[in-house]
Amino acid sequence: MEPSHLTRGGEGRHPPVRVSWSDQLGPSGLSPRAADADRPAAPWLRSRPVTPSDTLDAKEGTDHVSKIAIVGTGAMGSVYAGLLASAGNEVWAVDTWADHIDAIRRNGLRVEGASGDRVAHPHATTDATEVGRCDLVVVATKARDVVDAATAAKSLVGEGTVVLTIQNGLGSAERIAGVLGGGEGVAVGIVGGFGASIPEPGHVRHEGWEMLHMGELSGPVTPRLTKVASVWSAAGFRVSTYDDIELMVWEKFLCNVCFSGTCAVTGLTIGEVIEDPDAWRIASGCATEAWEVGRALGVPLAIEDPVEYVRNFGSSIPHARPSMLLDALAGRLSEIDVINGAVPEQAARAGLRAPYNEVVTALVRQRESRLQPA
Repeated sequence: MEPSHLTRGGEGRHPPVRVSWSDQLGPSGLSPRAADADRPAAPWLRSRPVTPSDTLDAKEGTDHVSKIAIVGTGAMGSVYAGLLASAGNEVWAVDTWADHIDAIRRNGLRVEGASGDRVAHPHATTDATEVGRCDLVVVATKARDVVDAATAAKSLVGEGTVVLTIQNGLGSAERIAGVLGGGEGVAVGIVGGFGASIPEPGHVRHEGWEMLHMGELSGPVTPRLTKVASVWSAAGFRVSTYDDIELMVWEKFLCNVCFSGTCAVTGLTIGEVIEDPDAWRIASGCATEAWEVGRALGVPLAIEDPVEYVRNFGSSIPHARPSMLLDALAGRLSEIDVINGAVPEQAARAGLRAPYNEVVTALVRQRESRLQPA
């Protein structure tokens, strides 16, 4: 393992993106956890694969989630909306992108790719107040938009509503909980193996369809989350629930931090970063800092060598380009603040600094300073 890159010291930065790639997994569908395939599962994870037959509901006489809102129907959100609607749920697509919403209203939502080719018919609106109370609200915006999304979603949330937030980086669930007045009913989702794009309004294409991990922000898995997980499973997703979702978030975060900022700054693919000595020094330094910060904050990471961990992950998807690089190529604002930019913030909590991540974040922010929000 490379030496520590952290130094002691204190420190204390709306419409959806049309193209999206989950940074957890690449086209191969290999999870970062595959790098540790020979390692026994950590006992605190208590992973539970979920199938449609696992459906549970706290409400007597109800065996499924009847009403779902997807807040943020860019590429990834549109995949969720289309597949959940095709499974027979009442789904509402909520977004500020009027052309996309109008196309869904007129012609339905075409979902094409790894799951097949179909036209789903979710409800669609640009005004969340039209929807009413929902059983499940999925926040599928970019991380920078979650506060606005949660504010818009207040009218959708009632007693018993589960709010599932699916973003890269750290802190989105906590920000949503702050808007909604607490973490009760807020859950965290981590997706992998999804590559998605919108060729035209009302049409989404996805190149992967792999897995969804979820867990509750406030504690262990409850029957209500098992119910939610079974709804996704019935729509064809491979779903597992976890008692300690924070650990899964951090394991994904290490890979995000390693490759996202470095690829965005250099323009290289993941494999090219690994093969380039200078780029790899930066990328592995970023990952090592994140690993040391996580351990300093008490996250029970069982990864002994973070450089080997991220190298194994990256080597499985050498041609992949993280979403931050795609954002840079398209001239869009990225999620730098919740990925590389989050490492120095978390380091400060532990009395540390993270100089590799500080520099990478500064370079990406400088490039984006000339852009308008996408």
